[in-house]
Amino acid sequence: MYPPVDPILFQLGPLVLRWYGVLMMSAILLGAWIASRHVKRRGQNPDDLWDMLLWILIPGFIGARLYYVFVQSPRSEAGIGYYLSNPGQILQIWSGGIHIFGGFIFGGLALWLFARWRRLPTLEFLDGIALGLPLAQAIGRWGNFINQELYGPPTTLPWGLRIDPRHRLRPYNDLATYPESTRFHPLFLYESLWNLLGFALIFWISRRFAKQLQPGDLTLLYLLWYPSGRFWIEFLRTDSWFFPGTPFNVVHILTAIAVIGSALVLGRRKLMPSRAQN
Repeated sequence: MYPPVDPILFQLGPLVLRWYGVLMMSAILLGAWIASRHVKRRGQNPDDLWDMLLWILIPGFIGARLYYVFVQSPRSEAGIGYYLSNPGQILQIWSGGIHIFGGFIFGGLALWLFARWRRLPTLEFLDGIALGLPLAQAIGRWGNFINQELYGPPTTLPWGLRIDPRHRLRPYNDLATYPESTRFHPLFLYESLWNLLGFALIFWISRRFAKQLQPGDLTLLYLLWYPSGRFWIEFLRTDSWFFPGTPFNVVHILTAIAVIGSALVLGRRKLMPSRAQN
């Protein structure tokens, strides 16, 4: 079936409260709370985490939106062409369409600058965010469900999602070929479940091996887990720009770099002590 709720939760004149925004903010607050608890256990002041959050949210969202518009969106009238023709839509994040890799770049830079300004241990705070981020992503993805976005190609699987015609991208808006009964891969659900599993794993590791973990280890684990799942999910995207004649896009390159680089750094971290002992 279609999403059971209207994307608009409440409206009073020009004031509009959308489910997308409510879910995003709830996800951010819960993720930040988990991060603050982690940095407190590591001997840091959790108030610094909340102060940091205010500094990284705005650049993070701006980066996430700009990445989606100029890198991720299809090279068509329904994608980048639409935004260039309607520049006022580019920063309307509440309408949906953000990309976490842009948030990583802009938000990560803001975090680094804030940590240097406050003279905080950057890796400890990155670990806290890496711990809470997968759960926040798992929750936030349900905003895509309500907005009827982040779906894949048609499927006959029983969990396929129906998308109403006005939310479909080409060629799936051709009802003669793809009638209203057509169901699509719920990519938001795949990614939400992957993130939820990643949160459970990283949280368990953070508690079970707390004494053995070095600052930055949880961040490396996140950069191993999330991009590895995203790499495969990306093959099913219907709203992305792909390199001509290939099934690959920019995200495949970035996720591969993240996974390989994190594996090498984490492996070196864990192997060097044993070498030193030998």
